[in-house]
Amino acid sequence: MTSSELEALIKAGIPDAEVMIKGEGDHFEADVVSTQFEGCSLVARHQLVYGTLGERMGAEIHALALHTYTPDEWAKNTRIQ
Repeated sequence: MTSSELEALIKAGIPDAEVMIKGEGDHFEADVVSTQFEGCSLVARHQLVYGTLGERMGAEIHALALHTYTPDEWAKNTRIQ
């Protein structure tokens, strides 16, 4: 799996998502920003993203470090860095 393929899978399931992927092969790190995360717990956000990947998690994707943000959280986070 490539980072582009992973990005496309997430965007297919969360159409408004802004997705930034690092990694290749079966180990990735993803920052995902979406309005769909508003009002969701961290667990619910991760479940939403993992749901876009289906059976690929644990098969083609061995490890995924996932960071999820609402647009407001992302704006605040990027100002800090």
